[in-house]
Amino acid sequence: MIDKLDTAFRFYQDSANLRAHRQQLIASNIANADTPGYKARDIDFKTTLQGVLTGSGAVTLATSAPHHIAPDTHSASGGGAPLLYRNAVQGSVDGNTVDMDVERSQFADNAIHYEANLTFIGNQIKMMLAAIQS
Repeated sequence: MIDKLDTAFRFYQDSANLRAHRQQLIASNIANADTPGYKARDIDFKTTLQGVLTGSGAVTLATSAPHHIAPDTHSASGGGAPLLYRNAVQGSVDGNTVDMDVERSQFADNAIHYEANLTFIGNQIKMMLAAIQS
């Protein structure tokens, strides 16, 4: 019974973890908007989530020393998500590729999707509690 509940919520857990990781990346881009040479980074959410769900898209980190900590390959926290660089819409003299308009819109879009995901999870739990109690 518990394994069925775990399977039912796995998608929402993975999706929320990836959204949280993406939010951190976008916030980092915004924080470094004035850093010379900083390259804006992001993940391809759809491809990464599909990879996490199928298990085929798991990206492992290479370690160059025997004392490096092995990454958690079973987590969808985004640690294994390949980081992509955003193309600069408008060139900058200092080499910074952060476009604040793009970053703000991506931040808001990702936040809305994250909140919708949490709302959906809450509604699913309420429906399960109502079914159990009746």
